[in-house]
Amino acid sequence: MATPAPLRVEVDGGPATADRLRHLALVNYGHLTVMQVRDRRTRGLDLHLARLDAANRELFGLGLDGDRVRGHIRHALGDDIPDATIRVTVFRPVDAEDVSVMVIVRPPGGMPAAPQGLRTVRYERPVAHIKHVGAFGQIHHRMAAEREGFDDALLTGPGGVISETSIANVGFFDGDSVVWPDAPALRGITMQVLEPALAARGLPSRRRTVRVADLPAFDTVFVANSGGVAPVDRVDDLTLPVDPGLVETLTEAYASVPWDVI
Repeated sequence: MATPAPLRVEVDGGPATADRLRHLALVNYGHLTVMQVRDRRTRGLDLHLARLDAANRELFGLGLDGDRVRGHIRHALGDDIPDATIRVTVFRPVDAEDVSVMVIVRPPGGMPAAPQGLRTVRYERPVAHIKHVGAFGQIHHRMAAEREGFDDALLTGPGGVISETSIANVGFFDGDSVVWPDAPALRGITMQVLEPALAARGLPSRRRTVRVADLPAFDTVFVANSGGVAPVDRVDDLTLPVDPGLVETLTEAYASVPWDVI
């Protein structure tokens, strides 16, 4: 799937010149977050900022001020782009005392409305709890899945233990609650805002080990990322049920999450 061309790219609030991008071209080390922006608002802003700060402390030993990040996003949006997909990438040039913040502004996006098909693959992201720039493996497996007619790759570990997809969290309805895989994976922002919204509708969340062999036991499987949520109707050659009522609850829960001013 082609990535939409950027509308604007800035580094530290200024043009993304060759000099400012030189380090990124040579060193694939940094972290990021991706958000959907509508009317200069986004869901889970505090969670995005906390993610960036925590990853920055772990990778670079430095905190990252949330107001600084918000200022760079506002500057990149300018007065002319109210709706967008925003990617914030943080890296530290060689010999620099502080990190640099790159903001990429692309057209707004979303999750496809149609149920998704996933192809299983044995792969676990390194340092999976961080949303980092080292994405060769997951891009490779997603593209391979797409060539075979699937929408994404479902990442698994030893014994068929499910962790996440290449670009999304994966959740399961077991009839009483939402099950998230207890495996190394990113705690996605959409997953984090969904948990309390679903709990308010009588669907608490819990974590346990989920294997590929367990999939037929669930009422509905779904994926969630910055683009939104969507049901999954097949994994490999297995057809999965999609409960319309559960999907409606999931959709309503996500729609109820408030938008925060950037």
